[in-house]
Amino acid sequence: MSTPQERARARATWPGRVGALGRPDDSDDLSPTTTAEERVLMVEFLTRQAWAVSGLPVPTYLRREIPGRVVRSKP
Repeated sequence: MSTPQERARARATWPGRVGALGRPDDSDDLSPTTTAEERVLMVEFLTRQAWAVSGLPVPTYLRREIPGRVVRSKP
């Protein structure tokens, strides 16, 4: 079993960064290097991977039946 200090040192090598909620970080903007179609395909791939890992079946329903709600921002 490792010590807390050893675990902290191991975590220090993990990739990632800290950001404030509500303050966008432009480093994730792929629009200068990818097309909209490529970004949609990335989201599709990641979504399918997430469903596969969950062990649940991918839901099937018509677009008009997708659960959700519209949230309008205040001017």
